[in-house]
Amino acid sequence: MEKNINRRKFLSIATSVTSAVGGIFAVGAFVSTFQPSKKAKALGASIKVNLSKLEPGSIIKVIYRGKPIWVLRRTEKMINELDNENSNLRDPESDLSIQPDFAKNKFRSKNPEYFVVEGVCTHLGCAPIEKFAIAPADMGPDWKGGFYCPCHGSKFDLSGRVYAGVPAPSNLRVPAHQFADEATLIVGENS
Repeated sequence: MEKNINRRKFLSIATSVTSAVGGIFAVGAFVSTFQPSKKAKALGASIKVNLSKLEPGSIIKVIYRGKPIWVLRRTEKMINELDNENSNLRDPESDLSIQPDFAKNKFRSKNPEYFVVEGVCTHLGCAPIEKFAIAPADMGPDWKGGFYCPCHGSKFDLSGRVYAGVPAPSNLRVPAHQFADEATLIVGENS
């Protein structure tokens, strides 16, 4: 009879320990589902863009968090044209636009030579196209270069500032970014 009692105690203790260990593994697995997946972590990570081969007047297009990011290396002439635009712009000082604080200037960038922007129109999310030529026939004699959204006709200058009288409500968005060195841009991080 005492053998049966010891056996029962042993089985009770063994069952309790096994249940506790199983419960710990179950809770651990459940809690781990709250962590983002590797794919989600990769989508949220910052990206490095090599600027060493970007010529003045050229643009690089990359994808960050599923959105197109454009890096325009402006020429001296493009930079000088930005001074003459203010009267035609809806938000020339970028007070109503989404951007880091360092981009609240006429260049909308830390370095006037490089302009970093999301390539998505703020009206309905179409992709604007580059129209860097001055006064092409399809843009009119007052056009100083910039971006044009073919979906509904919104126009943006070379700093992504929206012109007045077009459907887009605000300037193109400037993502968080910083320069690691002269040839490397990091999109997704502020200094």
